[in-house]
Amino acid sequence: MHQLSFSSSEHAMKKRITRREKFLGEMERVVPWAKLVAVIEPVYPKSGRVGRPPVGVERMLRMYFLQQWYSLSDEGLEDAITDSQALRQFVRIDLSCEAVPDATTLLKFRRLLEAHDLTQALFAQINAHLAQQGLLMREGTLIDATLIAAPSSTKNSTGTRDPEMHSTKKGNQWHFGMKAHIGADADSGLVHSLHTTPAHASDVAHTADVLHGEETQVFADAGYTGAQQREEVVQAQEQGTIRPDVDWQIAQRRSTVNKLPEGQHKMLIQALERAKARVRARVEHAFHVLKNLFGHKKARYKGLAKNTAQLYSLFGLVNLALAKRKLLNPQGTPAS
Repeated sequence: MHQLSFSSSEHAMKKRITRREKFLGEMERVVPWAKLVAVIEPVYPKSGRVGRPPVGVERMLRMYFLQQWYSLSDEGLEDAITDSQALRQFVRIDLSCEAVPDATTLLKFRRLLEAHDLTQALFAQINAHLAQQGLLMREGTLIDATLIAAPSSTKNSTGTRDPEMHSTKKGNQWHFGMKAHIGADADSGLVHSLHTTPAHASDVAHTADVLHGEETQVFADAGYTGAQQREEVVQAQEQGTIRPDVDWQIAQRRSTVNKLPEGQHKMLIQALERAKARVRARVEHAFHVLKNLFGHKKARYKGLAKNTAQLYSLFGLVNLALAKRKLLNPQGTPAS
């Protein structure tokens, strides 16, 4: 059991609990720490006879998660932990006995995760944990994509923008960056699949990349019109990686519905579209947590690989945030 220092005990005795402390307390309870540490430990450096001993896996994982939750740079996280008792308590650091691991240590940890594809493994382990709790079903999938901006400035050493990012037009506005395509559980809204592309890639062209293959229903907006006829989807069905009897609930284009003659038929079509929209709306919850709660509105790194690795971590944490109420209260009893 972790023992609090005198300063930590004094901090814990204060009456008001901040939103940050409440959130960190909830994450302390819902993150399956032991399972995630077990994913990293096989490739994590062991203590040697010479040099500084490595920081423990769980402590580094806690620091890494703080960086994702609060959208901090390596140096910014080091400063934040030094300044905040709540963050130090979460990471389990007592400044009277030890120093905060520096930004370089966090950088090396992140590169270790990227080199061994461990963020994808962490995402899979979190989803396996949620499935064990009965929170991740397999019957229906919601698919959608969101734009993530990247720095468009050319004021750098090479005088160029990131060659792996691209520009696209949405409405009347141009965006430069990447796209995160996701597949989410239709019942809970939890993300089960992730695929990334430059921003100009078509949503419908990557339908097969965000399906797990066991769904009997797929819900999508009008941008996925004709998905069931796509060559890659038909090929996946022939290979058995996508069920041939999938019920495709694709939204009709608004212009198509508006052109229908007034009458009972149009009213029925509009009612059906509203029903499908209510189901599809759950996929937006994951994007809301990612961009508005975690503050991830712009790509932090250069290139798709590093940003994809981060997004796997982020969507794993998004799933825990979305499911925390049920994880904390599995029996559905009213909170005291």
